[in-house]
Amino acid sequence: MDLKDIITKTISLEKYGIKNVTANYQISSKQLQKETLKRDLGKETNDGVLAINTGTFTGRSPKDRFIVKDEITKDRVWWGDINLPFDSAKFDKLYDKVTSYLSGKELFVRDAYACAHQDYKLNIRVINEYPWSNMFTYNMFLRPTEIELQNFKEDWLIVNAPGFKANPKEDGTRQENFAILNFNKKIALIGGTGYTGEIKKGIFSVLNLILPVYKNTLPMHCSANVGEDGDTAIFFGLSGTGKTTLSADPNRRLIGDDEHGWTPDNKIFNFEGGCYAKVINLSKENEPDIYNAIKPGAILENIVFKDGEVDYTDTSITQNTRVSYPLDHIQNIQKPSVAENPKNIFFLTADAFGVLPPISKLSAGQAAYHFISGYTAKVAGTEEGIKEPQPSFSACFGAPFMPLHPTVYAEMLSRKMKEANVNVWLVNTGWTGGSYGIGQRMKLKYTRAMINVALAGAFNNVEFETHEIFGLKMPKECPDVPNEILNPRNTWENKEFYDEKAEQLAYTFHANFSQFKEYASQQILMGGPVSLEYND
Repeated sequence: MDLKDIITKTISLEKYGIKNVTANYQISSKQLQKETLKRDLGKETNDGVLAINTGTFTGRSPKDRFIVKDEITKDRVWWGDINLPFDSAKFDKLYDKVTSYLSGKELFVRDAYACAHQDYKLNIRVINEYPWSNMFTYNMFLRPTEIELQNFKEDWLIVNAPGFKANPKEDGTRQENFAILNFNKKIALIGGTGYTGEIKKGIFSVLNLILPVYKNTLPMHCSANVGEDGDTAIFFGLSGTGKTTLSADPNRRLIGDDEHGWTPDNKIFNFEGGCYAKVINLSKENEPDIYNAIKPGAILENIVFKDGEVDYTDTSITQNTRVSYPLDHIQNIQKPSVAENPKNIFFLTADAFGVLPPISKLSAGQAAYHFISGYTAKVAGTEEGIKEPQPSFSACFGAPFMPLHPTVYAEMLSRKMKEANVNVWLVNTGWTGGSYGIGQRMKLKYTRAMINVALAGAFNNVEFETHEIFGLKMPKECPDVPNEILNPRNTWENKEFYDEKAEQLAYTFHANFSQFKEYASQQILMGGPVSLEYND
């Protein structure tokens, strides 16, 4: 056995109020997998990959995410249905309860950091109840060198106790689970849920306040890659739109798949040290980079397998099946995860109504409008009770993680896009030929072909036509893509039905944007659908 695989170091956690524990510090991914299996908290596939079940929660719980309201946050945070306030005194009492719960246990501690750009490093200490949660931390955050660990001092602390259940009446939570950010004490407190995404998204939310306010840097919920000529592309999109899939291109170096910053000196940098990809219907043919990254060291979440073989089509546990792995599981990556200004930005949407074009070029006003809107669609099975497609809007393509008002991020993005003279594209990875249940999902090979043409600048010599309702500029031709699908109206058998559906979707855009109308310029308002007036 390799000596590095043996637990050899423990540390004291008494300064955090956690007493009488065995705190296994900075142990290897391989050993964490062994500890998980030893405790019967996971299983191993035939390929030696750890598979775990996160329990009751197989996704984030947005209504149970809170921010402590204090002198730092009270006048900065955009309070409402997304950013829910939490009382400072109740946080202190709940923190004491959690640390008391963790006392006397065997825990797993890891020092790591976020932000690949050296000027923006955020040191993080994570205390995990479960070994597989600590392995996720190893996968997803950046890993300090031995020299960096010698003088490590955390900027933020994450206390992660999935087995602890809150008492809502006493603790001020909505139910037994919670994820609470305290910017004054610099603590992320997570309990009652095993879903690992709460760990990484907690720090993302932290950076989404720190970077714009203190560093004049734009945080983005996006993936990014770079070509051989140094041309950077970034991909905004909500879950299920193809953000991870489309950025994992074997012909371009991956910067990161989910969270990035855009600096005042024109750099794009990854916040993370790993990838957290959806694996529903994963295949080696369609997504070879992600498929090949699932090897020892990766963690599969909530998947179903028989006789050691994973069935990626089985969603009986959840639609949100996931894998986490270190960035270096991808063969072609950017080292370090930093690149220059983007030349192309892609807004990804999975339009289940079959209305939006597969690719369209956006003006500055349209880019700001669609960024603030953050549109995609939910389809049957993604959430309980959804039987028909439903429009879904998430400001800045990441509202659940944005503590500030969306227009703060939108104004920063608009300014940076103008300064960088970047091309902005809206890409529909959703349905064509009809709505969900009638049409079919856009073929991945067509989407890749359109993005490659945009990256190569080959649309510059192509004639465009304008969508009558959304005002979007649609190319009339694209190599390796049937011309008839470039205008979505052409793919519908009944054109009147298409027009009706397009007007219905346009109305939902206007209705959603009414909450931002007073903050938006005329140029941004003109970037929305053109056929309908606002109905306030």
